[in-house]
Amino acid sequence: MKPWSTTAQRELRQLLNEWDPIGVADLVGDEYDCLLAPLLGRLCRGADGTEIGAYLRTEVEDHFGLDPSASRPEAMAARLTAWWTSAGHRDDAAGA
Repeated sequence: MKPWSTTAQRELRQLLNEWDPIGVADLVGDEYDCLLAPLLGRLCRGADGTEIGAYLRTEVEDHFGLDPSASRPEAMAARLTAWWTSAGHRDDAAGA
């Protein structure tokens, strides 16, 4: 069983679509679903913004083939770690 809820997946999908580094979220709502499990896994393990930012930077550059500086992955990483902590998901994952 995954240590995160459907709510966490839905909220993360929304955050990734708002970030939308390749500019297609209005057309393809699940474009970033390939990032959900890796990000949630990292967040559940307590990854910090530096680790999340490095992961996002690599994905934008290697997976999507874009210049990561334009999408500001480190800023998104800070947003994701703040969301994870403030939404209480960290506590839910710890009990899983």
